[in-house]
Amino acid sequence: PSNVSPWMALADKGVELKRLEPSAPGRIEPEDVFALIDPRTRMAALASCHYVSGYRIDIGAIGRELRSRGILFCVDGIQTVGAFPTPVEHVDFLAADAHKWMLGPCSAGILYVKREMQDRLKPVVQGWHNLSCPDFIAQETLDYKPDARRYEAGTANLLGIVGHQASLQLLDALGLDKISADLLAKRRLLLPELLAKGYDVLHPDVPEANASGIVAFSKPDEDMAALQARLGQAGVTVSLRVMRDGSKLIRLSPHFYNTPAELYQLLEAL
Repeated sequence: PSNVSPWMALADKGVELKRLEPSAPGRIEPEDVFALIDPRTRMAALASCHYVSGYRIDIGAIGRELRSRGILFCVDGIQTVGAFPTPVEHVDFLAADAHKWMLGPCSAGILYVKREMQDRLKPVVQGWHNLSCPDFIAQETLDYKPDARRYEAGTANLLGIVGHQASLQLLDALGLDKISADLLAKRRLLLPELLAKGYDVLHPDVPEANASGIVAFSKPDEDMAALQARLGQAGVTVSLRVMRDGSKLIRLSPHFYNTPAELYQLLEAL
């Protein structure tokens, strides 16, 4: 919803929203995007990684093609930033909350705006911090700060920023390459075990270039909500997610701090 509802709200300004229906659930290929755009397309807004399937899109390939056609590219990066490299070379805008893979506090996050896009992305809120107002005196014109401060209108969430800084320092000390390699190793551990237990894993065969730390699975003859509750009683926390077609899956999203022993605890509880 976070990457759909804001665009729906622009309908009264004449914006037409076209929804992408991928050829496979939760798996957006570059060709799916290119097939949807037309001469009137102004921007593509995509998630860097699907929140259920864990499928990471090819940001570079999509971004290069969009740029060649003069189409803006906005990325919801919440499911990859802090876990996997999320390139912005061909991205115009990227946003991500801190509380997921970045391990930061709620109500904090990041916004990336390509420098040459700043004049096109007008701030929607005005205040003392994002405008030029020497000595805190209101001016006759709206002169926005020349950098990212133009999007920070007033008093910032200082506690959130301090907490987010600490989480980013932790991730930086560990190294993103090590974190992403660890998450893929955990996926490689989980996949054969889940399949051997008769579970249907969503897209188990994706290349690791498109895989992430998210693994989702189900079983036709098993109640996934009941399974989630049973795992909780065994001390294992998982998420229950519902796809657009109504199917329910258990989603696993271990981070670097989860140990192999904890993964085997999950598998034994299944």
